[in-house]
Amino acid sequence: MILTAHNPIWATEFENLRRVYCAALGDAILRVEHVGSTAVPDLWAKPILDIDLVMEDYEVFPQIVAGLATLGYTHTGDQGILHREAFLPQDRTAPFTAPRRQWMPHHLYVCPAGSAELCRHIGFRDALRVRPDWRREYEAIKLDIAGRAGDDRQGYARIKEVECRGFVERVLGEWSNQTVQPTSPGAVANRVAPET
Repeated sequence: MILTAHNPIWATEFENLRRVYCAALGDAILRVEHVGSTAVPDLWAKPILDIDLVMEDYEVFPQIVAGLATLGYTHTGDQGILHREAFLPQDRTAPFTAPRRQWMPHHLYVCPAGSAELCRHIGFRDALRVRPDWRREYEAIKLDIAGRAGDDRQGYARIKEVECRGFVERVLGEWSNQTVQPTSPGAVANRVAPET
């Protein structure tokens, strides 16, 4: 099965990775965000973390590229998405630590603070964390797609790209109409959920 039930270990693995990135990159990054479905409790997901490293601007980007290279990542460009720089781990032991260990599969991106793609990632994550109705609807769509895709991960990704687009845009549109936009997991707790 492509999707699995939410596992609390995902948050622990993210936190371990966050510490490695912060130690290696220091002030070059402002923060590290756990985004994507694995960042949403009680949501079925592919067991692959999505991680955004947030930088002030592109002035520090060469320093980040160099730092991530020492950790075992290769910069693969923006892959057609403006202000979302992708990094590919050399193998399952990246980021390199002493002693070496295997990490959970993950997608690593670097985004400037305030970029549209970063705002989309955080906004969609926070919306699903706060609204169980949206979370259940998204999960139902993904489970249906996974059922049709079988074990074909690439097929699942292709179908999801098309069939989830309208849902994602609707959620982001409604979410952006709210007055308070949290930018970190702790900020969600201070937000009043809209009436459902």
